[in-house]
This record gives sequence, structure tokens and C-alpha cells, in this order.
Amino acid sequence: MTTTGDDFWVFGYGSLMWRPGFDFIERTQAFVHGYHRSLCVFSHVHRGTPEAPGLVLGLDYGGSCHGVAFRVAGAARAETLAYLRARELVTSVYVERMVGLRLPCGGATRALTFVVDRAHEQYAGRLPIEEMARLVARGVGASGANPDYVRNTYEHLRQLEVHDSALAEIVRRLKASNDTEPAAERRSA
Repeated sequence: MTTTGDDFWVFGYGSLMWRPGFDFIERTQAFVHGYHRSLCVFSHVHRGTPEAPGLVLGLDYGGSCHGVAFRVAGAARAETLAYLRARELVTSVYVERMVGLRLPCGGATRALTFVVDRAHEQYAGRLPIEEMARLVARGVGASGANPDYVRNTYEHLRQLEVHDSALAEIVRRLKASNDTEPAAERRSA
């Protein structure tokens, strides 16, 4: 991997993995230590509303996280930062951070990412799995349905051979709910 002094890295752990929305030179799996992926953010815009919040991922303190790193050309820095800030800082529940990044080739660098602000009113913390599944099942916002977001992230992690037990359980519950819905509709008809 050749990196010029002007290139920079962006770390994605949720929808950025499968929908970055910016140009990049390189995409690779990566690992961050000191933070973990968690469905810990009440979504008031992208996957829910203030009246009916969805639940989205945040990079929360502690543990570690496998995700995707994107190397961005230095010439695209200003445009990429403006795009990411508009996308991620809409309600200020995330804080922009530079974090240490381990690359699969054994190299290390620093990357821009967005971590959850635990003091923000949208920080959900650690919710029971039943509550997470309920919020995800009903959430719809400007970027679409919350279940689609969770399924897309889960499937992308599976392609990377990364297991996330919380996402796996929520996807299982969403599928079980969808499988029983037609039968319930038939019974009420």
C-alpha cells in the first residue's frame, strides 16, 4: 500500500462500510482498538424521528472493532470532510476523532472516524436486546427503514467474516417477526 503524505484514512463501522458516499483510492478491512461497534444511538433523522426513534450504530468506548478503512486522496480531503461532517454530525451525537488503525498487512496508521458522545441525549447506552429489536423494527427516517440499515450492516460484516452477536440476534428477530406477520394477517382476515 502506497500512501502519500497528503492521503488520509477514514474508518467505517456501520453504513459507511457499504455506502461510503465519497471517492477513495483504496478500501480494506481494518481494526480499531479502544472502541467497539454498538447499537447505542437513538436515530432522530436517518433511521427514525424524535417521536419514533430508530436505533443506529455508534463507535463506543472500550473493546475493539473490525470495520473498513478507506484511503482518500489528499486532493479530496476538503470535499470528503465536508460530506462526512454533513452526514455524521447532523445532530452532534457523534464526535469526530482520529484513532489508531491496524491494517491487514500488519501496518498501522491513523484514521478519521466518528465516535458516539455519551453525554448526548441520543446516546442510548446498552439497551436490552428486546428493546433494540423493537426500536429497529419500527424505525424509519430520511435515509430509509431501520431494519434495512441493520440487515445491510450485518450482511456486510458477514462478507468480511466478522461476527456481531447483537446484530445477528436482531436480524434473527426481524426475520422471525416477518415470518409470522403474514400468518397473523391471514388469521385476522
